[in-house]
Amino acid sequence: MYIKKPQEIALIVEGGALLGAILEQLTHMVGPGVSCFEIDQSAERLIVAAGGRPAFKGYKTRPSDPPFPSTICASINHELVHGIATKEKILHEGDIFSIDIGMEWPVSVPTAIGASAGASRGYFTDTAITVAVGGIPKEVQKLIEVTQEALEVGIRETRPGNTIADIGRAIEAYVRSQGAYGIIEELVGHGVGHSVHEEPRVPNYYDAEFESWVIRPGVVIAIEPMISLGSRFIETASDGWTISPQDKSLSAHFEHTIAITEGGPVVVTRRPGEKHAMT
Repeated sequence: MYIKKPQEIALIVEGGALLGAILEQLTHMVGPGVSCFEIDQSAERLIVAAGGRPAFKGYKTRPSDPPFPSTICASINHELVHGIATKEKILHEGDIFSIDIGMEWPVSVPTAIGASAGASRGYFTDTAITVAVGGIPKEVQKLIEVTQEALEVGIRETRPGNTIADIGRAIEAYVRSQGAYGIIEELVGHGVGHSVHEEPRVPNYYDAEFESWVIRPGVVIAIEPMISLGSRFIETASDGWTISPQDKSLSAHFEHTIAITEGGPVVVTRRPGEKHAMT
């Protein structure tokens, strides 16, 4: 599961580019008065039109869990991740809004959301962004900027021969240098490609356990810093999905899928207009 063949990497790169473009289109919908459900419905239409299937809709952590009901994870303000996109969840001026989106691509039956019968298996990519809804305070803008740059810091460590521990060490050192932020430790990045979540876990902090996990060509991982203005401890809401810091502090989340090749890392989910388009 860890190592993908060159032809698999090629499909992951192609699918990731499509997903990055879709996420960019969704960010253009963000504004006061817009419901998360509207954005969610557009996300599903765009994924299906691209020949894919939403990776999160119908997802279960365990077989006994209720399936996740949205195409996107729509998390507002203190909601860190896994927020459900509902009609009642309306964006307001001054909010910060995280869109987390995953896609399986290509699939032969893209309209069969959550179904596998008769459908070919595609490859999974995963990406997230946090955006401001109108004007926000400087400290909140800095939270977004620090979290986004933490992702870039982690990406720079995904060179062949480095370890998963190097990624977490670099992210933690950078975030600590920027202020008293909460680095969420109970949630981490992950391998991706054949499934939505694969090994290895990719922490956003240094963990000596991963010193032996060497990055090499064919590895595909999703790095996703999750940072709060307060607590690093989390809790899950009564809906069974939405996760927030225990102190309900504002939170930001960024994520990219990265494929490691002989020439170095390829960030497959780069958005077309993204400023950090180095790889």
